[in-house]
This record gives sequence, C-alpha cells and structure tokens, in this order.
Amino acid sequence: MKDYLNKIKVYIVGHKILSIIIAILVILIVRYVYQKVTNTAGDTRYITTKVQKGTIIASVTGTGQVSVSSQIDIKPKVYGQITWVGISAGQKVNHGQALLSIDSRDAEKAVRDAQVSLESAKISLEKLKIQNSNDNLNADLIKAYDDGFTSVSNAFLDLPSVVTGLEDTLGLSNLSDNSARMSGSIAQDYRKTAEETYYKAQSAFEKNRIDYRSISNISSKQDIEKIIIETYETTKIISDAVKNSVNFVDYMAEDTGRTSDFASSKNTLSTYTNTTNTHLSNLLSIKTSIKNYKDAFINSDFDIQASELSVKQKENALQDAKDKLADYTVRAPFSGVISVLNAKLGDNTSSGSIATIITSHQLAEISLNEVDVAKIKLAEKATLTFDAIPDLSISGKVEEIDSVGKIDQGVVTYNVKISFDTQDMRVKPSMSVSASIVTDTKTDILFVPNSAVKSNNKGNYVEIFDAPLVKSTDGLAGKISKVIPNKIQVEIGISNDSQTEIISGVKEGDDVISRTILPGVVKTKAPSKSPF
Repeated sequence: MKDYLNKIKVYIVGHKILSIIIAILVILIVRYVYQKVTNTAGDTRYITTKVQKGTIIASVTGTGQVSVSSQIDIKPKVYGQITWVGISAGQKVNHGQALLSIDSRDAEKAVRDAQVSLESAKISLEKLKIQNSNDNLNADLIKAYDDGFTSVSNAFLDLPSVVTGLEDTLGLSNLSDNSARMSGSIAQDYRKTAEETYYKAQSAFEKNRIDYRSISNISSKQDIEKIIIETYETTKIISDAVKNSVNFVDYMAEDTGRTSDFASSKNTLSTYTNTTNTHLSNLLSIKTSIKNYKDAFINSDFDIQASELSVKQKENALQDAKDKLADYTVRAPFSGVISVLNAKLGDNTSSGSIATIITSHQLAEISLNEVDVAKIKLAEKATLTFDAIPDLSISGKVEEIDSVGKIDQGVVTYNVKISFDTQDMRVKPSMSVSASIVTDTKTDILFVPNSAVKSNNKGNYVEIFDAPLVKSTDGLAGKISKVIPNKIQVEIGISNDSQTEIISGVKEGDDVISRTILPGVVKTKAPSKSPF
C-alpha cells in the first residue's frame, strides 16, 4: 500500500498540470452532483396562512369631487300614502326635523307584533330557567330513584311466585318429560326450550334477589340505578321463560286434543305473562326517566342558551321593526331651506323626490358602476379622503343615489351624493375626493385571504394539508410537500378587497394554502451554498 501511494505521489510530481486538471474536474463533478441532490427549486411550493377570527368590513369605493351644488333631493325610503305634511316651499328646516309622514299602520302593527313576540320569548326563557334550575332537576331525579326502588320492590313481591309457579307448571304430569316424549320430538324440543330458559331465569332471579336484599331506599343513587337495571334484565329473562312455557303448553293441548286438561296451566301462565309485562313496563319507564333527568343536567345549559338566543333574535326583530317604522317619517338630512316641495297630503310616494333642500352643508359627489351601486343604501356610513389634504379624513353618509344611470361608451355609472358629518374650511368645491362606503360589518368571524378561496363545480373550497408543512431551509420562498393538499368545501360570507368570511368548513388556527408556487417561478432569497 505504501509503495502504491509513493507511485501516485511520483506521478503527480511528474505530471503537475494534468493532476491539477483532474482535481478540478473531480471537484466540479462532486459539486454538480451535490447541487442536483439537494436542489429543491423544481418542487411545487406552498405558502400557507392561518384561519383567523376577527372583524371584516366590506365597503364600496369611488372617486369624484366635492360638489359645487349644495342641494339634495329628499327621497322616501318607503312607499305609501302621505298622511301629514309639515313643510312648505321656502321654509327653513333644521337637521332631523320631521318633514312629512307616510301611512304607517302596517309598520306600527309589525312593531306591536315584535314586542309581543319578544315578551313571549322572555317569559319562555324565565320558565325554562325555573324548570331547569338545579333544585328542580335534582328533585325530579331523586323522585325517579325513589319511584325506581318502589318498582323494584313491587317486582319482588310477584317475581318469586312466578319463578316458583313455572317450576310447578313444568313438573305437572301432563307436561313431564315422559308426556313430551309420548307427543313426539317437537313437544320434546318445546319442553327443552322451556326448561332451559326456566333454569336461566331461576339463576338470574336468585342473584338479583341477593343484590336486592343488600340495598335499601336510602342507598346511593348508583346502587339503586344498578338494581333497577338488573331487575329489568331479570324480568325480561323470566318473561322469556314464561313465553316458552306458554308455547309448550299450547302445543301439548293442541297435540293431545285434551284442551281442558291444560286449561288451568294456561290460565296460570296468562297471569304470569300479565305480571311480567307490567313490571317490565314500569321498570323500563323508570330507566328512561332516570336517563332523561340525568341528560337534563347536560342539556339544560344548551336549552337556556338557545332560549337566550331566541330572545336576542326577537330583540333584533323588534329593533328592525322600529327602524322600519322610523322610515315612515321623512326628516331633514341637515339644516337648510326647502326650495322645492313635490308632495301634498293624500299623495302616494314614489321613487322620485318629494322635496329639494338647499344647504351650506358640503357634499361629495362620486361615481359608482352598476355592480357597486347595487350594494349601497341610503344613510350608509362613508369615509371621505382628499388628494389635496392628505391628513384629512371626514365621516359622512349616503344622502342620494341616482335612480337612472348614465351610459358612456357602454359603461353605466351612477352618481352618489354623500354628506359631511363635520365641516372643514380647507375643503373647497371641486376638490378631488375618494369615498369608502361601508356596506357590511361582521365581528368575531372566521376569515382567510381572498387568494385562499377557490371554486369548483361543487362550490367554494380551501386547500389544507393533513399535517403541518416543514419550513424550508434552502432560502427559497414557500414550503415543499410531495403530497397533494386536500380540498375542503367551505361556505363563504362577506368579503372585502383582501379578506373573505368563512361561515363553515374550517376552524380557527387551521393552515390553508394562500398561494401555490409552481416549479420554475421560485425566487431565491440568497445564493445557494455548497461545501465546496
């Protein structure tokens, strides 16, 4: 070996250039193989995000100018006959002043009905709280145990005579083994079945009686419930033995043709049948009652929560009815002068304006497309920002929505006027303004990024892996998985520019895929390193 190494050393010294070239080639080959083995740039990568709980605010945005005109057309939110007019053209009015009233009898009835419904729900809740109080539930359960012990005691007044009577019946000469053999194999089979079930019943009864004698009505609930169940099962076995004896007696009477010889046995067994059935019914009823009363402790909280939720729903319904009733009185959106009055007593309101108000109150006039304008309603809140005053944000509300749009090169737009809640002297007519109109707000809901929600012919879904992905250590974006993610169908709710509400299908904290990076588009964060 030493000679071999010396030869290599001599060769390298004699061929320095060739040896250096070979060494460089070896290093390059090893580096190439290493990069091929460790490179993961060709794998599909996934960026995940967790399902979060919080608030989503859905809004519609538009741009326009601060209006030069300071007038607004007042339009009613509901339709009906005008029953009162409290203004005239040229009259000054204050913010919130009643201008006219519309026939509200149906709306008033809806409020009364909602109030009655709410009171009924509150009464039901109070009754349920009383019924499901611990004192009442405990009292019901204690009574069930007392009744159960009484039913067991009653059973043991009758069961001994039934068990003894069955033995006596099977010992009668006309029902003996010899009589059964004389009648044939079928009679023997009937007797064998009756005899076997009798011995089973006798064994169960003796054990049951020993257990019964060891407890009293002041024993623990567990012991009383145990003896109730045991007595019920024993009575079932005895009832089965009685039934098989009845079958045997009936067959012998039919086979021998001497029905009168078996009449007494039939009457006795009929009494035993009624006795066991009565005790079975009583014991089963007690078993069921105890289970129901025990379950009542578990279900009572859910029942009360459901009833409380019903009250909350009725409160919301009442508030909705009151809000609807308020719409039947048209009020001034701000202080000003009534320049035009288009309504009089007895008229029926329509979608047009009933009056025009002139004011020094500033307005923003923005333009929305036909999709966005369908999402907004009068009186919805808005936030206004101004290009010329970057640090200024003013709240406002929607005061007017064009009922007829304008068409320009096939695109339909609608003008929307938004009043300012506060005035700022820096805001001038014709200034550019951006408005964000809040159309819906939901709190304490689950949501994910919009990119995480996908759709197929079954509806909407998100993608989830069965196990969390391991964070990549190669400096590339995303995490690698050789397993295809699961498609989980979800029900979605409201959404905004970045987030979508998830109503069902996932839970808070679940990792969902928000982006999939296909091979060939992975960007490195830093140059890859090798040990060479």
